[in-house]
Amino acid sequence: MADRAYKTVARRVGLAVGAMALVVGALPDVAVAVRGDVPAVPEWCAAVTVPGHRVDCGALERPLVTGKPELGTVGVSYAVVRHSAPGTAAGTVAVNPGGPGEVAIGKAELFALGLGDLLKDHDLLLVDPRGTGRSERIPCGVGDAEYRFGTRARQRAAVERCAENLGPKAAGYTTAATADDIDAVRARIGVRQLSLYGLSYGTYLMPVYAARHPERVRSLVLSGAYPHEFDPLARPSAQAVSLALRRVCERGAPAACDGKRAVKDLATAAARLRARPMTVPITTEHGSYQVKFTEGKLANLLYEAASREVGMAPDEPSLLGDLPHALHRFAKGDTAPLRALVKEDGATGSTEDQAPYIAVVCNDYRTAWDKRAPKDVRRRQYRAALKGAAPGAHGAFSAKGFTEGPTDGGDVCVGWPRRSAPEPKLSLPDVPVLVLSGDLDANTPDANGKAAAGQFRDSRFFSVRNTGHVPEMELSGCVTGVSTRFLRTGAPGDTSCLRALPPIAVRPVHD
Repeated sequence: MADRAYKTVARRVGLAVGAMALVVGALPDVAVAVRGDVPAVPEWCAAVTVPGHRVDCGALERPLVTGKPELGTVGVSYAVVRHSAPGTAAGTVAVNPGGPGEVAIGKAELFALGLGDLLKDHDLLLVDPRGTGRSERIPCGVGDAEYRFGTRARQRAAVERCAENLGPKAAGYTTAATADDIDAVRARIGVRQLSLYGLSYGTYLMPVYAARHPERVRSLVLSGAYPHEFDPLARPSAQAVSLALRRVCERGAPAACDGKRAVKDLATAAARLRARPMTVPITTEHGSYQVKFTEGKLANLLYEAASREVGMAPDEPSLLGDLPHALHRFAKGDTAPLRALVKEDGATGSTEDQAPYIAVVCNDYRTAWDKRAPKDVRRRQYRAALKGAAPGAHGAFSAKGFTEGPTDGGDVCVGWPRRSAPEPKLSLPDVPVLVLSGDLDANTPDANGKAAAGQFRDSRFFSVRNTGHVPEMELSGCVTGVSTRFLRTGAPGDTSCLRALPPIAVRPVHD
């Protein structure tokens, strides 16, 4: 469920946001909020501008770990984009963009653009989770590129180093802590209830908020969703990879590719990389890396990277649309097209510290082992779980190969310090819930979205045709129109456009 989509979508949407700013007119005034009990003017607030709206900013000091004052506090920053119409706001929408570890405040214009007319009479609340953006950093010394490009063994070692460097402060990075931070901000700004809008990891966070503060929840929208009781071996995602390949071939231009052939080529590529990985040099603006491209890296490319931005610009080339061609050439012995896709995807690597990502994932996510067990026992339990996976359960991949792909799953957290007890099951409020999934998304596929909707008594689930991870990425306004209508009225209204979005372009496959 890793989510790096907003780093890339912001580049494309930035032009649209800029054009919108010119149309709307002058930049808004910026109001001042407070930090703790002492008046303060956050210097960064002047940069948070949303045309046509006032923006209020502030920060709170929060306990790093509840019940352990000796570990100190952490600063949590927020911004409120105020509604543009006169009078009192009809409601407040709190948005989390995912990650874990994605910033919210820095995307204020992007979210305002997506919510559109809803912000005429609704306020928008953005809280940067502890350790990210404008909130206080608690680094652990593991960078994004090191973690993302490393082998699975190096990723496991990085996780253990992150835990060692954080020490007892690692317990400050949890979904529950972030949920409580959001509620503390809610109380500070004087709002009785929130409408919660979670994207990707936000679909894990927002139900935790709802369980911990049920009386404060008006409704939820969960997009690119997965349930708390998700499969720790990621079998729905593995199966969705093959399904996405078949669908893009079936829906693309006639004779562009054959879905069955694409899945067969994928199985061939996975088997060859399992036997003999290839080395791919990747250059980012932060440095150059020699990536050992394994079956697991191939899984990550197809399950995570290929799901990003699908449907944003359906007529333009995309990683998912180019994959049938690249996989077929690889099966024929030509590695160049696949290498080119790996290099292009890798060029977005960064140096950001991964503490907010690693610690939340390893503290909170479900695993195939008992978190209370010693490390050697965990390893044996994990190997047994892989061995017990049914043949074909991971689609075109081996069980071991696919589970080495997710940077937030498999055995990556096997060396994280033990927990004293498992997380309790969520007790969720009976409020209206809308769940959206892209039907080409292998990161959080339809199967996970349906399971996420099943956590609630009053939920509606929709699969959005020809879109990938977080279907709001499509730019026609169809998906955001449905979600904002639901936030305003509690009902999705006409959803016919969700089934009518155009297929993505597919590069023709030739022998």
